[in-house]
Amino acid sequence: MNVADSQTVSAVLRRAGYVSADRVEDADVILLNTCAIREHAEEKVLHRLRELARLKQSRPEVKLGLLGCMAQHNRVAIMEKAAFLDVVAGPDSYRRLPEMLGRAGDNYNASIDVRLDRAETYADITPDYGGGVRAYVTAMRGCDKFCAFCVVPFVRGRERSIPPSDLMREIGELAARGVKEVVLLGQTVNAYRFGDTGFSALLKMVASIGGIERIRFMSPHPGDVSDSLIEAMATEPKVQPHLHLPIQSGSDRILAAMERGYTVAEYLALVARVRAAIPAVAISTDIIVGFHGEEESDFEATTDVMRAVGYDSAFMFKYSVREHTRAFRLGDSVSEEEKGRRLIALIALQEEMSIARNRAMVGREFPVLVEGPARRGGGMMAGKTPQFKTAIFAVDTAAVGTAAGDTVNVRVDSASSHSLMCSLA
Repeated sequence: MNVADSQTVSAVLRRAGYVSADRVEDADVILLNTCAIREHAEEKVLHRLRELARLKQSRPEVKLGLLGCMAQHNRVAIMEKAAFLDVVAGPDSYRRLPEMLGRAGDNYNASIDVRLDRAETYADITPDYGGGVRAYVTAMRGCDKFCAFCVVPFVRGRERSIPPSDLMREIGELAARGVKEVVLLGQTVNAYRFGDTGFSALLKMVASIGGIERIRFMSPHPGDVSDSLIEAMATEPKVQPHLHLPIQSGSDRILAAMERGYTVAEYLALVARVRAAIPAVAISTDIIVGFHGEEESDFEATTDVMRAVGYDSAFMFKYSVREHTRAFRLGDSVSEEEKGRRLIALIALQEEMSIARNRAMVGREFPVLVEGPARRGGGMMAGKTPQFKTAIFAVDTAAVGTAAGDTVNVRVDSASSHSLMCSLA
């Protein structure tokens, strides 16, 4: 989402006559786009801001700005810790950045705009596409769920969906520029609704756009996974068989405290429906350890759910108390040491499951959308399977012309927990 927002910011500034600098040292304006989900992210941002502030010592005319959720979440504390900032803009203020930059420095004051705007979707602004075979397209902004641990509704505002006509225009432009895969984004993307158009209908509309070969979406909420969405995934070939389905905890008691809106039994029933309709589906998840009140039995319940589902991958985090959230007043009941122990155990368990699920693919063939040279070099290429698994394979360039954007069939020869080693089929 930050990538997509940064591309929107770039488009806004380009409209105003700005051009991109090749190096941060050459820039007249430096903007840092941020997240406020976890405390550690904020610590990293402040460290990076202090590094960038050194540039202003030799070039006082450089304007340094903080954008996004962290700016929205805690602007007073930020200005106390980073008084050298010239611009502070929340997620709904990007359209006004050229004006803010023009005012920045007047009377030595920062230009600050963190107003939330329930009407702002940036639907008329085509983001600056960064190149590559995959593009991120924001389908909706904000969130109405108000999970007890999450600050997002407070920093990104309430849900509002972008008109289908604007999404079709943007995706059509991306297809014309060679994009093969689009990822529809939203805090709870499957809650999308504009007029009579729901999310499953939107998926089918996007699938009708010529040139787009693959469609994915992030990040759905289990409570909004409808039968029509499952049907769209099962029947529309362009919608890829990968579903990110955050569980957060495997304990009903903790899920209730988190205000997630579902029970473990309901979640497992949903997984069963998805797998029955889409046998080849890969399922990933989000898990938080150490939420207020989590006891060892709750943690063990989470490991039980992980084993029951058999996730292909998982994003796992230690709980961070976030100001303004409903759980803020509860404080922290689990020590950092215990959170760390539980997180290490979950990561180890997921590694076991990931490698087992990947090794089960050995000998099978998959179509892979080529993204480019593999990081390991050596003439290897890399791309994604329909299940969003990284496939690495060698290409005899003298015999086979394989480039980014091509789809090739590969056979899986071996696997690790994070990638599939393949050969051309």
